[in-house]
Amino acid sequence: EVRLVESGGDSVQSGGSLRLSCRISAFTHDYIEYCMGWFRQAPGKEREGVAVIDSQGISKYADSLKDRFTISHDKAKNTIYLRMRDLEPEDTAMYYCAARTGRVFSGWKYPQSYDYWGQGTQVTVSR
Repeated sequence: EVRLVESGGDSVQSGGSLRLSCRISAFTHDYIEYCMGWFRQAPGKEREGVAVIDSQGISKYADSLKDRFTISHDKAKNTIYLRMRDLEPEDTAMYYCAARTGRVFSGWKYPQSYDYWGQGTQVTVSR
């Protein structure tokens, strides 16, 4: 069974930093090519793609976030990370980790492209 478990969400003040983690089990060992991404969903809004990284280390970001967010992958720990800095109240959302087989592709931002999801971790940024 594939499981994704996020952690690291917290309440911070504007300008602060956080690092989210997502550990995946029973997936990276089974597939040679895969990608894992971070999405977020604020109340009343659609889920949006934040960043993605694949098994070869190729990464993509949402244009509006690439200067403040960094995705990374520790294969030995089967874990991906999302480092966020200069957080703004607009970054407040539930952050989800997702996974699928295959390399990073043009449709990486679309939630329906992913087969496996975690339960999410809440990030709240106050002014």
